[in-house]
Amino acid sequence: MASSTHKLYHVHGCDSRQVLEDYFADKPEMVFAEDSLIFPMEQLTRTFTGGHIKGDILVDLSVGPMIHHLYAACEFFEHIIVLKVHDRCILEMKRWLDSRTGAFDWGHVTKIHVEMEGKSVQLQEKEEKVREAAQHVVKCHLEKENMTDPIVLPPPDCIISVVLLDVISKDQDDFIRYLRKFSGLLKPGGHLIMLGALDRTYLMIGKDKLHALTYDEEFVRKALAGAGFVIDDCKVKKRTVVSDRTDYKALIFIAAHKEK
Repeated sequence: MASSTHKLYHVHGCDSRQVLEDYFADKPEMVFAEDSLIFPMEQLTRTFTGGHIKGDILVDLSVGPMIHHLYAACEFFEHIIVLKVHDRCILEMKRWLDSRTGAFDWGHVTKIHVEMEGKSVQLQEKEEKVREAAQHVVKCHLEKENMTDPIVLPPPDCIISVVLLDVISKDQDDFIRYLRKFSGLLKPGGHLIMLGALDRTYLMIGKDKLHALTYDEEFVRKALAGAGFVIDDCKVKKRTVVSDRTDYKALIFIAAHKEK
C-alpha cells in the first residue's frame, strides 16, 4: 500500500478504543509498553518535577484517547483542557474521566506512575487527581482559525502534543503549519512538550493503516526554531519494539519554550 493511500487520522478517523488496545493495554502480547508508556512517562515526570514548567492551564493536543501522559502534568497545572478531533475519541476519554462502566483500565499505568514518583500515594487517589484536573474535553477543528470554535480558550501556559503532528501532517510543510498554529495558542514564554516518532511511514490501528509523516531530529529542531521556539531539552530513544504494526526507528521527546 503506497503512503499516499494510507488513511489520514484526522480525515478518515480510526477506532479510538483500538488505539488503546493496540498500544497501551496491560496484556502479554502488547509489546509497546517500554516505548509508548515507560519512556513518555519517565520524560514527563522528570520534566515537570524539575519545577520550571507549571501554571494554571495546560492544553493537550494528542492522538487517541490517551491518559497516561497527563499523570505527571496534573500535579503542576490547575486545569487541563483536552482537545480531540474525533467525537469517538471524546466519548472514550469521558468514559474514563467520568468513571463509567466499560472504561479502559489504566490501572497498570497508574501503578507505574506512582512508582516513578516514589510517593506513598494510593492508586485511586492518583486517578482522581487526573480526573479533577482534566474536566474539559473539547472538539478540535484543525483547519479553523480558532480550532475550538465557537469556544475561545484562554492562552495556556503549556501544550502537550503526543504523536498528533505525526499523523495529521501530509508533508513537512503541513507539520510546520500546524506547529505554528499550536504556537499561536500559547502565551508568550509558554512551553511546548512534544513526543513523536522518527523515520516512521505508517502505523496500524486494528486493520487500518494510517499515514505517518517521515522526519528526522534535524527537521524537528529547525521547525521549532522557525516557529519561534527555543529547545530546552531533547531526548531520543532508539526503538526497542519488535512489531510490524508500525515502523519508526526512534522516539523523540522535546521540551521547548516560546520566545516572548
